[in-house]
Amino acid sequence: MTDTLVVQNLRKRIGKKEIIKGLSFTLREGEVFGFLGPNGAGKTTTIRMLVGLIKPTAGRISICGYDLHRQFSQAIRHIGCIVENPELYPYLSGWENLEHFARMLPDLPKERLHEVVTLVGLQNRIHDRVRTYSLGMRQRLGIAQALLGHPKVLILDEPTNGLDPVGIREMREFIRFLAEKEKLSVLVSSHLLSEIQLMCDRVAIMSKGEIIRIDDVEQLLKEQARVYWKATPIERAKVILAEQTAVLGEKDGMIVTFYEANQLAAWNEKLVQAGIHVSEIQPKLPTLEDLFIELTGGETID
Repeated sequence: MTDTLVVQNLRKRIGKKEIIKGLSFTLREGEVFGFLGPNGAGKTTTIRMLVGLIKPTAGRISICGYDLHRQFSQAIRHIGCIVENPELYPYLSGWENLEHFARMLPDLPKERLHEVVTLVGLQNRIHDRVRTYSLGMRQRLGIAQALLGHPKVLILDEPTNGLDPVGIREMREFIRFLAEKEKLSVLVSSHLLSEIQLMCDRVAIMSKGEIIRIDDVEQLLKEQARVYWKATPIERAKVILAEQTAVLGEKDGMIVTFYEANQLAAWNEKLVQAGIHVSEIQPKLPTLEDLFIELTGGETID
C-alpha cells in the first residue's frame, strides 16, 4: 500500500520542556490508524502539527510526497481534518455551510457538494438549519466539509465523542467505509479503546510524548493472549508445558503460557500422557484496553 502520510522524528519544545519526543510513523492508503494516549501524552499537539496549526521544533511531515514545511500549499490540500469539534454555523443550513467552506477551495465544482452530501448520508436533512441537527449529524456534516477538497488523508480527533451507542456504531461503520471504499487514509484519535479495537487496522500508543508501540491491532492482541492451566502436580506440569511452549509463570495457582489455539489440544494430551491431572484450561484473549494499561503502566487515557 502507498504511504500517504510520513512522520519522521517529530519534536515539539515549549520553553525548556520537550513535549513531543521524536515521533515517527506512517499512514497507508486505505487504512484506519488509531492514535491513543493517556492524559498529557501529546496526542492533540501532534495532530495540530500534522495539520499545520502549530509548527514542530524539529522533524519532517510529508503528505503525499510533499513536505509540509517547504511545500505547505501542495501538502495541506491532501489533508481533511476535524480537530476536536466541527466548527459549523448553526443558523445556516447544512448546504449553506458547505457552500461557505467550498468558497475557500479554488475551482471546486458544485457537483462535489452533492457528492459529499451523498457520501455522508445527509441528503434528507442537508437543507435544514444545523441547529436542528443531532450531534451525529453535525459530525457527518463536519466530515463532509473535510472531504470537499478530495483529501487523501482524513484526521478525526475524537469523532465519536458524545455520541450514543447507535451513533458510535454508525460512525465506526462510516469510517471503515471511507477507508475501504474511498481508499482514504484515516487517522482516528479516541478515548474509546473498544472502538479503536473494532475500527482500526493499526494503532500507535503514546505515553509522555513518545510512541511506545505501533503495530497491527490483531498482532498486538495475539501477542498478549494467554492460557491458564490448573494442573497437578503443578511443578511436573510446568516441565511438560515448557517442552511445548514458553511458561510465563504462575498466577492464582495456575500455570500461565502463551496462547496458540491450534496447539491447546496437543499440549493437553502431552500432560495427560505424562500422568498430569488437568482440571481447568482458561484461554484469556486480551482487549486493547488490557494492552494499553500494560504498556502505559496504568496511566489514565484522555
